[in-house]
Amino acid sequence: MVEEQHVDEDMMKKTETEDHAVAQDAVFGEITEEGPNYRNVGWVGTVALMMKTQFGLGVLSLPQIFDSLGLIPGILCVCAIGSISTWSNYVIGRFKLRHPEVYGIDDAGELMFGRVGREVLGVGVCIYWIFCCGSGMLSTSIGLNAVSAHGTCTAVFVAVAAIASFMFASIRTLGKIQWTAWIGLACIFVAVIMVTIAVGVQDRPSTAPSAGAWESDYKLFASPSFTKAFSAISALIYSYAGTPGFFPIAAEMRNPRLYTRSLLICQGAVTATYITVGTVIYYFCGSSVASPALGSSSVLIKKVSYGIALPGLVVSTIVVLHFASKYIFVRILRGSRHLTANTFTHWATWLGCTLTITISSYLIASGIPIFGDLVSLIGALLGTFMSYQPMGCMWLFDNWKAGRERPTLKWALLSSWSAILVILGTFLMIAGTYSSIVSIVASSREASGGPWSCADNSNS
Repeated sequence: MVEEQHVDEDMMKKTETEDHAVAQDAVFGEITEEGPNYRNVGWVGTVALMMKTQFGLGVLSLPQIFDSLGLIPGILCVCAIGSISTWSNYVIGRFKLRHPEVYGIDDAGELMFGRVGREVLGVGVCIYWIFCCGSGMLSTSIGLNAVSAHGTCTAVFVAVAAIASFMFASIRTLGKIQWTAWIGLACIFVAVIMVTIAVGVQDRPSTAPSAGAWESDYKLFASPSFTKAFSAISALIYSYAGTPGFFPIAAEMRNPRLYTRSLLICQGAVTATYITVGTVIYYFCGSSVASPALGSSSVLIKKVSYGIALPGLVVSTIVVLHFASKYIFVRILRGSRHLTANTFTHWATWLGCTLTITISSYLIASGIPIFGDLVSLIGALLGTFMSYQPMGCMWLFDNWKAGRERPTLKWALLSSWSAILVILGTFLMIAGTYSSIVSIVASSREASGGPWSCADNSNS
C-alpha cells in the first residue's frame, strides 16, 4: 500500500534546498544533513530498543515472584500484566500518530491536563528514569562482583558502570545506539538460557541444604500475605514498566506507522521468555531459588553467566540514561536551532544533561543503603503511574467526544476498559506503594551496610 511505503508525511515533510535535503519534524524542527538525524530508527531496531527497555536481569526475579504467588497464579499474573502493558503501549503509538508534536509523556500530559499535567508527568518520569539508571548501575556492580569474586570495593564497580554508561549514552540519537540494544539482548538471553539449563541438570540449587536428600518444593498455589503478594505483583509490573520509554522510541522512528508491528513482536517475545524462564527455574529450585536466579546455579555457572550478561546490564543502563537525558535536552532546546545543529550550545547542553543524570544516578545507587527497597517503592509508585493511568486518559482524550456523538459497542467497551485501566492502575499503585513502604521499614531495621559500601552485593 502507498501508505506503508512512505514515512508519515504529517510528521516529517521533506523539501529540497541547494545544498542538502531538509526535514521538518513536529518535535525536533528542521533536521539537516549537517546535524544529528533523530528520525532514523527502523522497525527492526525499534523491536530491539523496546525489548531492552523491559527485558534485563529482572527476568531472573520471576522465579521468586512465582514462589510468592504460586506457579499458576504467577503465570496468570504475567499474562494479565503483559496484556495490560501491551494495550498501554499500543495507545502510545496511536496517540503519537494523532499528535505528532508529542515527544514524551509530559507532552501528552499537557495536551490532556494543561501545564499541571505536563509538570507532574515530566518530573515523575525524570525521577523514575534516574532511579532505573541507578538500579542498572547497581546490577552491573553485582555482575562485576560475581565475575571477579569481589575483586574490589563495590562502590568502585558502581563508578565503573556509571562511566561506561555515560560514554555510550552520550551518543545523541537512538538510531546510532540501537546496535547496543541488540548486543545487550543477546547477552542477557544467552545468560538466562544458560542458567535455565543449568538448574535443570544440577542435583540441587546452590542455596539448598548441602546435606541429605533434597526435592523441589514448588507450589502450584501459594497463600501470601497482602504485602507479600503486592510486593511480588509490583516487581512484575516493574518488569514491564518500560512504557514511558516507548514515547521517545516512537518519536525517533523513521515510519511510526510500523510501531504496532514492533510492539507486538516485543511484547510476545518478552512474555514468552518470562513465562518459560520463570516456570522452569522455579520448578527445579522451588523455595530455594535465589533472587536474581543466577545465584541458584553453581558458582562456576554463576560467574560465567554473569560474565556473559554484563554487556546486557550496561546496555540497560545506557538506554534509560539516554531517555532521561534526551527528555531534559529536548525540554531545554525545543524550538531553537540548537536542537538539531552541531553548535557549542547543542553539545554543551547534551553532555551536561547526560553527565547530570549519570552523577545523580550514581549518588542515589551508592549513597542509599536500602537502595533495592527504594527502587521497589519508585517502581510501585511511579512505574505503575507512568504505565497505566495516563494511557487510559489518552484513549479517552482522543475518542470520548467523537464516540459520544455516534456511540458504538466497540466504543462503549473500549471506553469502559480505559476507565477501568485508570482505576486499576491507581489501586495497584497504592497497594504496591504500601507494600514497598512496609518492606523498607523492615529492611531499615536490619540494614548493616552504609552509604558507598564496599561489601559484596553478589550473594556469593
